[in-house]
Amino acid sequence: MSKKELFVEIMDTTLRDGEQTQGVSYTPAEKSNIAKVILKSLKADRIEIASARISDGEKEAVKHVTQWAKTENLLEKVEVLGFVDHKLSVDWITEAGGKTINLLTKGSKKHCVHQLKKTLEEHISAIKQTIQYAHQQGLTVNVYLEDWSNGYRDNPEYVYEYMESLKDSGITRFMLPDTLGVMAPYEVYDSIHDMVTRFPWAHFDFHPHNDYGLATANVLFAVKAGARSVHCTMNCLGERAGNASLAEVVVVLRDKLNAQLSVDETTLTALSEMIENFSGKRIASNAPIVGEDVFTQTSGIHADGDKKANLYHNPITPERFGRQRTYALGKMSGKASLQKNLDQLGLQLSEENFDKVLRRIVSLGDSKKVITVADLPFIITDVLESSEQDRIQLLNSSITSGHNLKAIATIHLEMDGHSYLETGSGNGGYDAFMSAVKKVLSKEKIKCPELIDYEVRIPKGGKTDALTEATVTWKAEDLRFKTVGVDSDQVAAAVNATMKMLNLELMRQSSLNTLASKN
Repeated sequence: MSKKELFVEIMDTTLRDGEQTQGVSYTPAEKSNIAKVILKSLKADRIEIASARISDGEKEAVKHVTQWAKTENLLEKVEVLGFVDHKLSVDWITEAGGKTINLLTKGSKKHCVHQLKKTLEEHISAIKQTIQYAHQQGLTVNVYLEDWSNGYRDNPEYVYEYMESLKDSGITRFMLPDTLGVMAPYEVYDSIHDMVTRFPWAHFDFHPHNDYGLATANVLFAVKAGARSVHCTMNCLGERAGNASLAEVVVVLRDKLNAQLSVDETTLTALSEMIENFSGKRIASNAPIVGEDVFTQTSGIHADGDKKANLYHNPITPERFGRQRTYALGKMSGKASLQKNLDQLGLQLSEENFDKVLRRIVSLGDSKKVITVADLPFIITDVLESSEQDRIQLLNSSITSGHNLKAIATIHLEMDGHSYLETGSGNGGYDAFMSAVKKVLSKEKIKCPELIDYEVRIPKGGKTDALTEATVTWKAEDLRFKTVGVDSDQVAAAVNATMKMLNLELMRQSSLNTLASKN
């Protein structure tokens, strides 16, 4: 088979297996919204959205998804996990509007004997009974061979007999899970290659887990061995160490096997952020593909190489995912790193002042972990001993909130020598503060950058008086940047971060206006 003929299905199970992550539970509305984005925007081939018989809320969520999917002609892509319980799971799924059941069966003799207390013959008989009823209700049937990885290793004859017993049962896909995440890539290749060779009539899915951190590599070898569908989740959600990361899987299969996939890579970052918000599980900043910092160059020599000939670029380019490359500022910064950030802000410096600012950045880097692009204008002002002070200052503020009451913020701002007194209300103290700030900005016809993320962090072991760090991510036109505020009060920390943003934005707009007038 040539590389161009290698078509691989992506089945996303963020809403089913991913919801087994400790502390993750989606509301019906959240589940419905996620499903719509995965199918319509991401364009995954299939999506597994729930387990049957879990709860009334789960059933309601499945109904929302299936009703929408039916109107979009996508219902055949929606799947629900069911159990070998004759009519119970099948009825639950059909009542919820589903058309595909992923039947959870035992793929290892140990599970069959010790958990079910059945022989393989007895288990197969119950499986066939459920499959027959599912077909009568018009459902497509796939089967999971739960604990297949251990079952194949410990007693392959059990697996072989299982497959032969269900050969003519009308099963669309046989799904091979590494349920406990115990396999290495060479084991995946050998075992799946054997399954594909022995049972050429079967369509095999591979369902990995990431306990050894090998899930993405295992997917690669599963596809090389002949699996034509793979299961994954957004942000590596899932039980224990999680499942294979969908973002990693898509990029690896495309780049390393030239696989033909339906997934739209440009939607990965936005979907990852959506899953973060709904699940409450933050991903690491250095998570491949979707992490905040994965397209940031830190070393000055890397920035210099990029400037001259893109020497430090690899095939995983930020533009591919609708993102931009950034250059960190700190003790390892060089001239190229600083120039990249000045270009981004639209600022220009003489050669002498450029060198002064660079020396200060390197010096600050010894004591501060990260210097953000938002810090740069203030460093420039300080280094050049400019008389220009913060153009906007918070002279005073009062923020109050109460139980079952809207928060109220009264602020006294001074901007360019003019004094402003405004009041705002909102859902919480910071929301009320932002409401008042926007009223001031609107008077001066200044557009407030869009707040796209707001994170509050208290160091582990912190007490009630611990310093709180508020990190706010903003977007102004095509510029995305962060500001950080620190205070023992978390609302005050966010206010501090916002005042940094306001001064940065005023300085940025002033620089843009100056450049425009010169041109």
